[in-house]
Amino acid sequence: MQLTLASGAITAGRRTSRRHFPLRLPRLWVAAALLLLWLAGVMIYQTHKPLPPGLSAGSPAYKVDKVAFWHDLTYQDSSGKRAREEQILPRILQIIGESRQFLVIDMFLFNDYTHTDQQFPKVSRKLADKLIAQKAAYPGIEIVFITDEVNTNYGSAPNPLLEEMKAAGIKVIMTDVDSLRDSTPAYSAVWRTFIQWFGQSGKGWIPNLMASGGPDITARSYLKLLNVKANHRKVILSENTALISSGNVHDASAYHSNIALEVQGPVLADILESEQAAANLSGAGPLLSEQPVFTQSAAPAGDAKLEVRYLTEGKVYKYALQDIASAGPGDVIWMGMFYLADDRIVDALLAADARGAKIRLLLDPNQNAFGRDKIGIPNRPVAQKLSRSSTGNLAIRWYNTGEEQYHTKLMFIAKQSGPSIVLGGSTNFTARNLDDYNLENDLRVSVPKDQPLYADTESYFTRLWNNEGAEYSLPLEEYQSEMTWIKYVIYRIQTHLGFTTF
Repeated sequence: MQLTLASGAITAGRRTSRRHFPLRLPRLWVAAALLLLWLAGVMIYQTHKPLPPGLSAGSPAYKVDKVAFWHDLTYQDSSGKRAREEQILPRILQIIGESRQFLVIDMFLFNDYTHTDQQFPKVSRKLADKLIAQKAAYPGIEIVFITDEVNTNYGSAPNPLLEEMKAAGIKVIMTDVDSLRDSTPAYSAVWRTFIQWFGQSGKGWIPNLMASGGPDITARSYLKLLNVKANHRKVILSENTALISSGNVHDASAYHSNIALEVQGPVLADILESEQAAANLSGAGPLLSEQPVFTQSAAPAGDAKLEVRYLTEGKVYKYALQDIASAGPGDVIWMGMFYLADDRIVDALLAADARGAKIRLLLDPNQNAFGRDKIGIPNRPVAQKLSRSSTGNLAIRWYNTGEEQYHTKLMFIAKQSGPSIVLGGSTNFTARNLDDYNLENDLRVSVPKDQPLYADTESYFTRLWNNEGAEYSLPLEEYQSEMTWIKYVIYRIQTHLGFTTF
């Protein structure tokens, strides 16, 4: 009897086991479904959430009497040697030396890290030394330096230059970009859910792929890097003037070709306000102890013929599309661009081409990144699409780079009638740079033909396009090959998934 009961209990147990085991599988599926729903929700929210206050801003239009144009150029001279023209850093150092009240500098790349087999000019040291000397000479001057976490390898190691500046009494602000929208949502949703809570600090142990001569990096820093978002701005602001540049003060970028625009007047208040908005992301508090008053630069009556707007983030996108759409027969769209990849910009260029506007695109071949080879994405596949779709009014040339980049971000629309447009600054024409993902800044200038800025900008482009005095640029065919279609497929996959650095 006992055996029978025991046997029955065993049989019942087996039946119970068989009856309950299938219920475990649905629970796993439910958990997986809930996790996927959560990640999907994070992706949707983090790509569409409201921007922090003060971002994606455009200033009112201000009348000014002048805007200065500066450039850096590395090129091959008539003897075949690499030559260098440098205007931007010397002007930055001069602005610093002329300032007595305050300086606000926002610079994406600022470090002396390079690959071990490379030598570059110590431009970051030169800027740091100048700021420290200016603070020592004028102790009452307020100096604020805003930059991106890339310069501390995303928290893996302190930047010695920044630490020296802090010790000298300079306020250094590391921009917290976590509150920006996610440009790589599939990855960033996982990072935000599981990884961000552990921070990045600690002793690095993974080799520095960005610069082998730099400090090792923690795994958590690399995981944050993969979000690919940045404070990409480049501006130097004093009580006297503001310089908005495409170039970084960064040793490995020292030979890059860049442009800068310099402006004075009431627009400086808008520039300061936009930098305060960037600092607010990090809870840094007021940039300056007192709000300065900026007045119109002195000029004879009637001389203020230029109109300027300061634009950040998505407002650059708005005006770029608007200005391209305004170009028609007799107008010329000049563009010098490190990265050209945004679909709406490409479509707008083709529409302008169809309307009869002449389009001249001078692009970086995307061959080199700090002395290391690249494969030509995105510019080569985009150039292929543009050249094949053009009705005949669009032409493309490559800047003749060596081991440097044509890092310019500049558009000049030369109008047959009415004021022309100059738009330049930090912003590449890509979705990441234009569509409210990065922090960016540009100056937009409406300029009549009789103004020096018009002549300077037109001369810059015609000199490089026509190879006046040196071999600055190369024909489209130089970098287009039968393999470009494969690069186009890779480029489209990257852009659709968001796994790009452009």
